[in-house]
Amino acid sequence: MAKKSRRIAKLGAYLRPHWREATLGILALLSVNGLGVYIPLLIRSAVDQLSETFRWNQVLHYVVPIILLSSAMWLMRMASRIWLFGVGRQVEFDLKQRIFQHLLKLEPSYFASNTAGDLISRATSDVDNIRRLLGFAVLSLANTVFAYTLTLPVMLSISVDLTLASLAVYPLMFLLVHLFSNRLRKQQATVQEQLSDISELIQEDISGMALIKIYAQEENERRAFAKKNQQLLTANLELAKSRNILFPMINGLANVSSLIIIWLGATRMSSGALAVGDFLALLIYVERLVFPTALLGFTITTYQRGEVSIDRLESILSVTPKIQDASDAVNLPLAEIKGKLTAKNLSYTYPGATTPALENVNFTIVPGETVAIVGAIGSGKSTLANALPRLLDIEAGQLFLDDFDITKIALTDLRSAIAYVPQDSFLFSTTIKNNIRYGDPVSEAENVEAVAKLAQIDTEIINFPQQYETIVGERGITLSGGQRQRTALARAMLVNAPVLILDDALSSVDNQTATQILNNLSNGTERKTVLFITHQLSAAAAADRIFVMEKGKIVQIGNHLELVQQQGLYRTLWSQHQVEELLR
Repeated sequence: MAKKSRRIAKLGAYLRPHWREATLGILALLSVNGLGVYIPLLIRSAVDQLSETFRWNQVLHYVVPIILLSSAMWLMRMASRIWLFGVGRQVEFDLKQRIFQHLLKLEPSYFASNTAGDLISRATSDVDNIRRLLGFAVLSLANTVFAYTLTLPVMLSISVDLTLASLAVYPLMFLLVHLFSNRLRKQQATVQEQLSDISELIQEDISGMALIKIYAQEENERRAFAKKNQQLLTANLELAKSRNILFPMINGLANVSSLIIIWLGATRMSSGALAVGDFLALLIYVERLVFPTALLGFTITTYQRGEVSIDRLESILSVTPKIQDASDAVNLPLAEIKGKLTAKNLSYTYPGATTPALENVNFTIVPGETVAIVGAIGSGKSTLANALPRLLDIEAGQLFLDDFDITKIALTDLRSAIAYVPQDSFLFSTTIKNNIRYGDPVSEAENVEAVAKLAQIDTEIINFPQQYETIVGERGITLSGGQRQRTALARAMLVNAPVLILDDALSSVDNQTATQILNNLSNGTERKTVLFITHQLSAAAAADRIFVMEKGKIVQIGNHLELVQQQGLYRTLWSQHQVEELLR
């Protein structure tokens, strides 16, 4: 019951910004039902009077008002549908905006545990279900309530016993609805989950289509899809079976009430106890109740879908971002940031892990310094890179930018000060020019070309048929790995942030090009602090200093000449590198 109350409260919150349109729609429905009650009374008067004395002028006296009132009733019904369905569309728009804005606030770790396919399904099909609930279901429910509350008193005033007899089947109808409601809700939830699963599989397979073909796994993926598709079909059939049992029973019981009126009314009329006009009015009123009652089944289904979808959407919207501005966050104007980085006993353990990814890391990097970070896979290099722009939820008092605790800096200012090129050089499905100027969408073409030259990608771009207007395809699929990395690097360089982090971002670039890029970074810009995480020791050797990491700790610090003269991990890595170079 508490859960149902929360859902109703959520629906109220969704509707609140659009209460005027919802109110107008409900008032229009009230008018429709008021006219629907009055017109049968007008017909009753016409039948009773014309059965005594028939005159054509009297026919027109009743027909014209009935036509006008019926037309007004039709117009008001259309207006109610426009207003209420419009509210549903507005709520759909609001929810999509809220979900997208909320997702933008969540940390990357959330998307590691929640697949894109499932999130897309919730943001589309579940939002659509809520739109139907707040459009069709509200209209149907309001129409049913008004139909009963306005029609029943008039029916009772005409004949209490005939009215009660015609409504005798309704308690059974509502009992059926109650018995099926939980079953329908559970089956609807299963359908939504299976739909999310199949959306997730489609999204993953489309993204990984090249890999599927490389490993010739088309048949396995076809079977996997067929299995999930069969599960969705089974869930839909189970839901359809329940509906096909419930809805015809509701329709049948609703029509029984009409048969009761005809049977008992005919008997009363033959004995003279019931006027023909009263009989026709009662018959029309019962027919008026049949449609909203029969529609009750569809309303229930829409409501059950909406209930499930509310829970699925709120499971996203109720997530509190772990990384957000502190209440006492400070603003750092970009022009005032020098680029000094400091770590003090920096430690971080991933949720669910037992071994820390970073353990008591300490360093100070002066503004404008280029520092290479090297070490084996899993030594904590990428974790350190992710910690600096607060992509990880690190504790306060461990990382500092210009002696300001990064957990106390406004996120927008912190991330504006740090240009980060991750391992996965993600590109959007747009032009190369738009990808490079993603961080500064209004940047001039000459600025785009200048950073492309610094990133050693300009000469290749101008050889493309459309040059900087070349569409790179989804995730940059039309470019090679090295081209994607250098395009992503140019994008980071364009924003000219004081700090630049390259997380193995030149792994697909040859050593000579990587070294040239680092030289460009060191000589071509001022006030830029560069952290270069790499496995390319030839490029790392050109850095001002090198941090050597092992098992989440910095075990050596120095320049290339100092480190190769020491007994330690760097000397071992350098020896391995020289052997690999000789074998090439």
